[in-house]
Amino acid sequence: MTQNITLEKVRIKLPQKFQPEQASDLNAVFQFNFDDAEAFYLAIKDQSCTSHLGQHEDPDITIITNEETFLRVISGEQDGMSAFMKGQLRAEGNVMLATRLGKLFNR
Repeated sequence: MTQNITLEKVRIKLPQKFQPEQASDLNAVFQFNFDDAEAFYLAIKDQSCTSHLGQHEDPDITIITNEETFLRVISGEQDGMSAFMKGQLRAEGNVMLATRLGKLFNR
């Protein structure tokens, strides 16, 4: 697993890595649920991104995985689609939003 990357660090860093120009038409909540860690969600609205611990009451998409898979995908060690195909990650709701995640944040 990637050294020194923690779920907490990623959750805090994601809004700083946000690419507002990629979200001009986007108003969405991305919920991340983990088998083995605390859930969080990203709210993207008006070309800004905020990160929140816990469950959103009505997310547009929910991504369900474990902490290790999530960190591998975030760090670029594993492709999100390959994690999905291997059953390591699943999505519920507007799954097309998942395809935009990579463009919304720089590594």
